[in-house]
Amino acid sequence: MSLPVEQIGKQYAPIMYAVGREKVREYAAAVGETNRLHYDLEVAREAGYSDLLAPQMFVVVYASSAFSLALFDEALEIDFARLVHGSQAFTWHKPVVAGDEIMTTFSVDDISERAGLRFDRFGSVSVNQRGEMTCEGVWSTIIRGEG
Repeated sequence: MSLPVEQIGKQYAPIMYAVGREKVREYAAAVGETNRLHYDLEVAREAGYSDLLAPQMFVVVYASSAFSLALFDEALEIDFARLVHGSQAFTWHKPVVAGDEIMTTFSVDDISERAGLRFDRFGSVSVNQRGEMTCEGVWSTIIRGEG
């Protein structure tokens, strides 16, 4: 299995995502969130937020375009027919609310092989328009061998 290890350390251009109020509501409904902070502007403001509070896992919405830059990078030689999801892990910092503009930067942190499987690990850093970090992520994929 060929490993493009020369790509380790590569950083992609940041991608901006404007967090919309209706997107927050739609995401919260889709994942079964019931907390009124995600739906009711008055409740969110009474709790001290400037707008609707996005659920923490909304990170997969605002970071997905940045992740796509890595997944579709030809230099990484990703075989989509053999690609499976590995894992995701997040560390949250500042809350995300509707109206925020989140910039997410992705990097290739590691490419390795074990037991005939290729493991790719990516890192993400997301910051809001005030320069405050909202979330750090570790994303991994596995590419099955040909055997």
